[in-house]
Amino acid sequence: MIATEPAELFREYRKGIEHKERIGLYETVRQNENFYLGKQWEGVNAPDLDKPVFNVLGRVLSYFLATIVSDDVAAQVSLFDGKPDEGEQIALEVVSQQFAKIMEQDGTKAKNRLIVRNAAVDGDGFLYAWFDPEEATGQEARGQIKTEVIENTDCYFGNTQRGDIQSQPWVAVVSRLLPDSARRLAPDEETAAAIVPDGDGRPGRGEGDEDEERVTVLTKFWKVRTGGETRVFCTRCTETAVLKAPFDTGLTRYPLAGMSWQPVKDCCHGRAAISGLIPNQIFINKLMAMCMEHAKRMAFPKIVYSRAAFPNGWDNRVGVAVAANGNLADAVTARTATAEMPAQVMTLIDKVIGYTKDLMGASDAALGNVRPDNTSAIIAVQKASSVPLELQRMAFYQFVEDTVRIFLDMMRAHYGTRRVLYQDGGGEKRELDFDFSLLGEMCLQLNVDVGASTYWSELMQVQTVDNLFARGIITDPVTYLESIPDGYIRNKAGLIAALKQGREGQAGERGAP
Repeated sequence: MIATEPAELFREYRKGIEHKERIGLYETVRQNENFYLGKQWEGVNAPDLDKPVFNVLGRVLSYFLATIVSDDVAAQVSLFDGKPDEGEQIALEVVSQQFAKIMEQDGTKAKNRLIVRNAAVDGDGFLYAWFDPEEATGQEARGQIKTEVIENTDCYFGNTQRGDIQSQPWVAVVSRLLPDSARRLAPDEETAAAIVPDGDGRPGRGEGDEDEERVTVLTKFWKVRTGGETRVFCTRCTETAVLKAPFDTGLTRYPLAGMSWQPVKDCCHGRAAISGLIPNQIFINKLMAMCMEHAKRMAFPKIVYSRAAFPNGWDNRVGVAVAANGNLADAVTARTATAEMPAQVMTLIDKVIGYTKDLMGASDAALGNVRPDNTSAIIAVQKASSVPLELQRMAFYQFVEDTVRIFLDMMRAHYGTRRVLYQDGGGEKRELDFDFSLLGEMCLQLNVDVGASTYWSELMQVQTVDNLFARGIITDPVTYLESIPDGYIRNKAGLIAALKQGREGQAGERGAP
């Protein structure tokens, strides 16, 4: 039985907090965030000790993020059977246009980079999507799909031993809102009056730790299967008020997508890239601090003088005369010898830094810390170094594919009929009133491929078509022109029409007696 009352929902929420505490998620996220940002001496009580930060982990993680999201991703939608008719082809083109529009207007690509960053540092990255029915679209139909990055400490799952979101019995997203913002979500004034600030109950994030009082708002989704169809239901509440009674969202998929940096067996949360290597970073910082302290204390010689010869003390200022008793030929001062720091200390630091980078999969060649004597060899090493990140790249592509399928589900449920553009057989752009509810019949037949956008870029398509035409694989000029993207050939539609007209004229001459 799915819990829907506020008291039951917050009881599940507190159980989720206890589970995250048992696996140490809150402390792991806090520590990993500090070390990634360079706050690596938190809680150390040593006021007289210099606290240097040699952020090896941050340097390597920046390389990881730049490698994975160096190219913009693109989604290609097609049918499994590969033979769309005219109506299906229009639908595929319209869907692809809408995907690009959503990602551009909502800044989804920038949020994807933040998702990868959260996965590398915290272990998981989640993207929550919802439909804003009041967003203007420039036409009569209103509403737009929007997304928000959610921390892994704010996502809760019904089955904590499964990492697949869509197979969960229920998922919940928790947010901390200002009281006025929470009251605007209330259906009436009586419910709004019942909303009061509360403590979060999470370690390190309570009411006293925040500058302003806040309210915990919990949004829960669950699936109900009726008549052979699965529908997603939703409810939203605070601990004292119901903001949205349980209702049918019209969706068939949870509006939550996520990726883990390294999946953990029998756990809904993944493992971060720097987890387990923080002791190495602490050792590097400590040893460098000790080296600096040794340099301050032992690298500079000290003057030792006879107190009997200098009763007034020693004055080391430049050009100042110093009075002395006795024979000045006698040795009345001496200089202590400097103590050299063993070379093994710096060698050990270099080895620990090198081993840490190698264990994380980032060599000096990959990071660019080598002399470019042999360019080909350096490029080969860099490519080989990026191979271990292919697992994370594939996980990122799967996350984008899940996001695209959520967008497709929301378009089917909420877009209704909208005016869109499509390209006809002659290459011209035409307007059409498209009913997005028709996508319900196509959702199970769509194949979504995700990869670097250069795979389907216009320039790459032009080069490929040119090569096919030059080799004789494409022999029909009309097919060649139809395969060229718009904007590369002036009067493309006129050329295609002229070729077709000339072909029809030749056919008529051959058929004449």
